[in-house]
Amino acid sequence: MTSSVPPVRARHRTALAVLLCAGLATVATACGEDPDEGTNGVGKLTAAQIEKKTQGAANAADTVRLAGTLVSKGGTYKLNMRLKAEGGTGSVVSKDSRFELLRIGDELYLKADSGFWNHDEKSGADSQAGGAADKLRNKYVKVPEGDPVYRQLRGFTDKKTLLDGLLGLHGTLNKGDRDTVDGTRTVQIMGGAGEGGTLDVSLEGTAYPLRFARGGEAGTVTFADWGKDFPLEAPSEVDTVDYGKQLPRTGS
Repeated sequence: MTSSVPPVRARHRTALAVLLCAGLATVATACGEDPDEGTNGVGKLTAAQIEKKTQGAANAADTVRLAGTLVSKGGTYKLNMRLKAEGGTGSVVSKDSRFELLRIGDELYLKADSGFWNHDEKSGADSQAGGAADKLRNKYVKVPEGDPVYRQLRGFTDKKTLLDGLLGLHGTLNKGDRDTVDGTRTVQIMGGAGEGGTLDVSLEGTAYPLRFARGGEAGTVTFADWGKDFPLEAPSEVDTVDYGKQLPRTGS
């Protein structure tokens, strides 16, 4: 027995099904599509599994570039650092000053503008310290390991220290939306509903963290150049000042 459905109506129903599938693209399973097709599969994991995987990838990578803004204790800092196990290099900008850091092993160099070195007159700084500030401005200053500021500044150049401080989500872990960071597809994991931070993890290639938004609008940092090596070279002697066992106090 032949079908009683006219061919035109059959074709019409086929076309309607195609249109429905196109309209339901966000509900991929309705049309038999896999939203993770062509990805690294991380999007199928739980939030806790994604966090563990991306932290492992970050720790295993030799190098990373970290850039963005951090808000801490009422101050805003813009970072642009390249980091690896042997050291790091880059800049930190605050409201009143800008300085560059270079660390090779345990040797830490600081290069700062006048806003960093100049003292506030109300602080009671003496003229000798003011003269030192003029001498140090825009020179690479070797920071003595015994100076109180050494550990604080070194932290900006330490890959493990910075990543441990930035990649931690607070609160119950949840999966968020799919997004893109610089054209790379990501899946988000969040602390709570985002108040504990939101981390974008790459859905392409290795599951590296690509962007971290801190909770409470405390800044956003992006991560790039994972595994891309870069040189670390000590500054020339003519551009370097060895101030001694302790740097002068600064107004920054």
